[in-house]
Amino acid sequence: MTLESSPEKPVPLREMASAVKNYVERCGRLWVSAQIIELTRRKGFNFLTLRDTSEEVSVSVSLSSTVLDAAGPVSEGMAVTAELKPTVWLKSGRLSYECSDLRPTGEGQLLAQIEQLKRLLQAEGLFDPALKKTLPGLPRGIGLITGKDSAAERDVVVNVRGRWPAARIVTRHSLVQGPGAASGVMAALKDLDADPSVDVIVIARGGGSVEDLLPFSDEGLVRAVAAARTPIVSAIGHEVDTPILDLVADLRASTPTDAAKRIVPDAHEELAGINGLRAYMVTMMSTFIDGHMAALTSWRERPVLRDPLSRFQVYAQQIETLRGTLHHVTSAFLDREHAKVSSAKALVGSLGPQSALTRGYSILLDDQGNNISSVSATTVGAHLTAHVSDGRLSVNVTDITKENNDHN
Repeated sequence: MTLESSPEKPVPLREMASAVKNYVERCGRLWVSAQIIELTRRKGFNFLTLRDTSEEVSVSVSLSSTVLDAAGPVSEGMAVTAELKPTVWLKSGRLSYECSDLRPTGEGQLLAQIEQLKRLLQAEGLFDPALKKTLPGLPRGIGLITGKDSAAERDVVVNVRGRWPAARIVTRHSLVQGPGAASGVMAALKDLDADPSVDVIVIARGGGSVEDLLPFSDEGLVRAVAAARTPIVSAIGHEVDTPILDLVADLRASTPTDAAKRIVPDAHEELAGINGLRAYMVTMMSTFIDGHMAALTSWRERPVLRDPLSRFQVYAQQIETLRGTLHHVTSAFLDREHAKVSSAKALVGSLGPQSALTRGYSILLDDQGNNISSVSATTVGAHLTAHVSDGRLSVNVTDITKENNDHN
């Protein structure tokens, strides 16, 4: 609809803006091909700047987080196909584009597919660090899966031999690019994983585009690596390349050369370490022996070891001293006891019957040994024994005279 206007009869600005909005929105939704040159994420809503793939034409596009997340991993520089609807904001008269669907194309589409598979495998727990197997310190055999006569094969072999010349490498060649690459790598992996002499397997390939490295994000190969009993080292591409194989492998090496450094030790470093330990052991043993020699010398210088009998001489002197002390104490004790006995003997002698006998008294006993202390205790003709101070007398009783001691 064409608006009629003149200086005398102008139309309101809102009518013109509304007419423009109606005209623009009659274009409807269109699918366009473009390249993302700027991406701004905000809470709930996002903004893209899209540029034509061949001309210097660019537009600002708004889209919801739901649409952006559904597109997969989207980054600046990516080619996309977008469903756009042009519109005009009445308040500002600004022309803008609303995106209702966004789909990466070319490499971006591949990245989106890889991201979806990555999320699926992660949800299953295939990337769990607890599932990672430890690499052997010095493998008996090193399995190598790579392209025949490739730079990756040369980098791994040369660096492994340079670090550990005696290393044994079991190589299985396979396609590392194209439709049959994933199945070829899986076959080689199955062969090496069944070899009990192979302790670690390296899957190596040089750098390349997303399409070139696509076989190493193949779901079948990733699951085969997760199920392998042998530790797997992923050495695909360069540092920035991260196929899904890197996430499920037991160790990710940034390059094939880095893989060689991670799977075998450096013989020169190990030899230097052994020499260092040997020197350390010699030093420790010398210190140990010197310390014990000094201790033995100290013990040897002690008097008891210089003259072992000197200690017995000291003990002999102590014994003599103790013997003299014992003799003195014993003599003093005996003298005191002898004095006590003599005193007791004298006391007993002064109080006993012998003392009375000495003074002229005697003791009379009859034939039965009974004491005769009264004239009434014997008879005339009795035979008595008189004990005096220096012997005995036999006495016959011829007369008995009883004295009267009554003085009343």
